[in-house]
Amino acid sequence: MNLRDRVALNIQDLRRARGLSQEELAHRANVSRGHMGKVENARFAASLDLLERIAKALKVDAAELFTKR
Repeated sequence: MNLRDRVALNIQDLRRARGLSQEELAHRANVSRGHMGKVENARFAASLDLLERIAKALKVDAAELFTKR
């Protein structure tokens, strides 16, 4: 699994574990729902700034987005 796929899967898993919709996470991270969908489906390489906002919205350390599960 490449890093982009791992990050995408981790975002999905963390979002679902918190009971958030893609739309709610996108709102909290200040990005469109469509853009969030592309990040979660590994069709877009998110910037570090965006990953930091997503981690903050999920209330996790940004390093958790990269952790092998």
